[in-house]
Amino acid sequence: MRNTTAAVLALATAVALTGCETMTDTQRNTALGVGIGALAGAGIAKATGGKAGTGALIGAAVGGVGTYIWSANMERQRQELEDATRGTGVTVSRTADNQLQLAIPSDISFDSNSATIKSQFRPVLNSFTDSLRRNPGTHVVIVGHTDSTGGAHINDPLSLNRANAARDYIFNQGVRGPRIQTEGRGAREPVASNESAWGRAKNRRIDIFVAQAQ
Repeated sequence: MRNTTAAVLALATAVALTGCETMTDTQRNTALGVGIGALAGAGIAKATGGKAGTGALIGAAVGGVGTYIWSANMERQRQELEDATRGTGVTVSRTADNQLQLAIPSDISFDSNSATIKSQFRPVLNSFTDSLRRNPGTHVVIVGHTDSTGGAHINDPLSLNRANAARDYIFNQGVRGPRIQTEGRGAREPVASNESAWGRAKNRRIDIFVAQAQ
């Protein structure tokens, strides 16, 4: 396994660091992503007791995505989800790097200091799950956020638990697999001031990102 890991890392690094002068910007970014992803994947796997070689391969694949495409299917998904969530407070948009983003506010998703999905959130997740069934080639990252009340020792696990709760709901609807990843970012990415109750409510949220790789 040690030899496999070394070979993967050496190959990824070589791909990332050679030929840059003749590459386009997209090719260069993808190559660098492969190298960085491989190194990160190996480190994470080793730190968590997994197989570093496998982690390097997964990291290289994720890092190699680099950029995403906005296809006709992605636009159709955006329109479908916009229609399905109209009037719920959910914002559906296209990000600068061609991901589909669902911004889900706390008033329909989770109560304060809770990772239990509200009943109002379930129809949104049902519509999203239906979309995933129709588009099996997309990748999903669910990101949980909190307001600044409490410290990182509370907010970081709470935000991850919220993301995992949304993921588990989708899993229970029959859509499973490594295409759905979760992250918890605690209070580190506010979208409003935490000085007011209104702002704190805005910051307690879930963001779901959908991407189609090139």
